[in-house]
Amino acid sequence: MKIVDVNPYFFPLRGGIEHRMHDVSKRFAAAGDEVTVVTGQYDPALPTEEKSDGYRIIRLKSRTIRVYNPPYISSSGVKETLESLDPDLVNFNYRWAPSYTRALRHYDGKKVFTYHNMWGEGTGWQHTFSEINDNIFRKTLDTFDHVIAVSEFVRNDLLRRGYAPGFVTAIPSCLGGPVVPGDGSGNFMLSLGRLVRTKGLDVLMEAMKDVPHRLIVCGKGPDAGRLQKAIERNGLQDRVEMRGYVSEEEKSRLMGQCRFFVMPSLHESLGLAAVELMARGRPVVCSDADGLPETVGKGGVIVPKDDPQALAQALNALFEDRSRCESLAAAAVARAQFYDWNLHMPEIRCVYAKVVANEYTAADAHPVESV
Repeated sequence: MKIVDVNPYFFPLRGGIEHRMHDVSKRFAAAGDEVTVVTGQYDPALPTEEKSDGYRIIRLKSRTIRVYNPPYISSSGVKETLESLDPDLVNFNYRWAPSYTRALRHYDGKKVFTYHNMWGEGTGWQHTFSEINDNIFRKTLDTFDHVIAVSEFVRNDLLRRGYAPGFVTAIPSCLGGPVVPGDGSGNFMLSLGRLVRTKGLDVLMEAMKDVPHRLIVCGKGPDAGRLQKAIERNGLQDRVEMRGYVSEEEKSRLMGQCRFFVMPSLHESLGLAAVELMARGRPVVCSDADGLPETVGKGGVIVPKDDPQALAQALNALFEDRSRCESLAAAAVARAQFYDWNLHMPEIRCVYAKVVANEYTAADAHPVESV
């Protein structure tokens, strides 16, 4: 099969979308499929073309406006590039780059959309903008042959919005490597990910006023400065440490050593960071946002989102009960084993093959009227 995976951003940016694209692309390539990633040259220093793990990367000439992280991007020649590659199938991953959306809307080859985030995801003005954008994007989504949702929660949300059950298949993002439990020997809690409002870190900082235990926060993003000021304003310097960006080696070490992971997200379609943490044998204290309870299962403690008091109580209770913590850690390892590409790559191949062969019925291949 000749496959093109499209997203405005790709490595060296390493978010959940980029990791899924890489993991899936290299596995298709290893199976003998011809795979190309088409992305934007958001940094002029990046090569316009290269090979990685058996697949090809094409970076299109782009301009960016750094009003947010990642920056707004517009790339030239998206549709023309897809047509020149003449793939059997295109998979698209992103809803917030008009140059890509426009190109994919008018591209008339076989195409699948992988739905990574919640409809209208965001807080404040970002939620309003995202809701407007997703309502507009619906016209583009209606042109696709099939949709893959990264969780059952995302799939059910799309069905609630009027899409036909046969139009959407849930296939989760999975681990890039094996399950390797750590020992949890560190006397600290861990938060890791992009520092943005939707991750609920404001709620975590509020909760930490009543938590006397050590917290390490890793990651970078537009909210880094504001969170550091909150730590100083609330006198949390003695127990909250902002590490910023950490290497993959340091990240793995911290995940294996932490007592448990903290993920108080306000929106989370899947929560790949929680999966990665459970694969290191540690439990998760998370909010009940969107797809997170589905992802974590019995591998952690779930609290209401945007509730600092409930979060503080859960953090203190689990930190002070080592026996319960280790019991949840064992459940986390078992849950992480579900997120194995060996289990789910056949599902992706099946969807792709059915799209290419026109095996979805007319009722499956198109959305029904909105409700």
